[in-house]
Parts: sequence; C-alpha cells; structure tokens
Amino acid sequence: MKVVERKENPLLKRVEIRFRWRHVGTATPSRAQMLAAVAAVEPGSSVENIIVKEVSTRFGQPLTTGLAFIYESADALANEPTYILSRQKSALGLSEEKEAEPEPPAETEPEKADAGEAEAIEEVATEAAEVAGGEE
Repeated sequence: MKVVERKENPLLKRVEIRFRWRHVGTATPSRAQMLAAVAAVEPGSSVENIIVKEVSTRFGQPLTTGLAFIYESADALANEPTYILSRQKSALGLSEEKEAEPEPPAETEPEKADAGEAEAIEEVATEAAEVAGGEE
C-alpha cells in the first residue's frame, strides 16, 4: 500500500490518508486487510480507531484506491455516523449484540363463528355458484 496524501485534521482529531494499493495476482483486499495496512503505515494507531471510506477498485486493473480516517481516540470516533461504525465492527469481526426478540404469544383456539355468520357465508357461496353456473 502506498500513501498518496496525508492530511492532519486537528478540528476532528484525525489524520486523513488517501492510499493506492496494487494487488497484482491476488484478490481485492478486504476491509480488514485495509485496516491492518493503514494501522501499519501510521505509527501509534490502533485498528479500532481507523475508518476506511471511499474504497474503489478499477475494473480490469489490480488497483484499489481509498480514503482512511485515523482518529486519536474512541471519543473522537463518535463523530462518525452509526452505519459507518457498524460497518467497522463487521469488518473487524465483532458482532453487534442484538436485542432478544419477544416470544410469540401462545396459540389459542380460534373463536367459533356465530351461527349467523356461518349462514351468511353459505348464502354468499351458493349465490356465487348459481351465477357462475349460468342457466341449467
């Protein structure tokens, strides 16, 4: 991986890195591989405080470019949107704890239809049969 541009952003407490990665003869690097490579390039950084954005692989070329944000701390990382943070957790292999789904209510016996409703249903069914059959 080659760093194309490195810019410090003190307001957001992060370092922004644009990179190029030539991967001749291998598959496109995964997000976890990119996180590890960015952590190796920037001394003193940890994988938990890195966000990889704007990853683009050229069609027919073994070249991937991207943008990575390296935050100073987890507090500074809180500025990122929640969907980006969840993508980060999935790239690291951390599973988000899901809330327990409520159990469905116990099945009860279906209520018995009133006699009047049953007669109305039968009446509609016979009328439909007479119309469908035509004159006989």
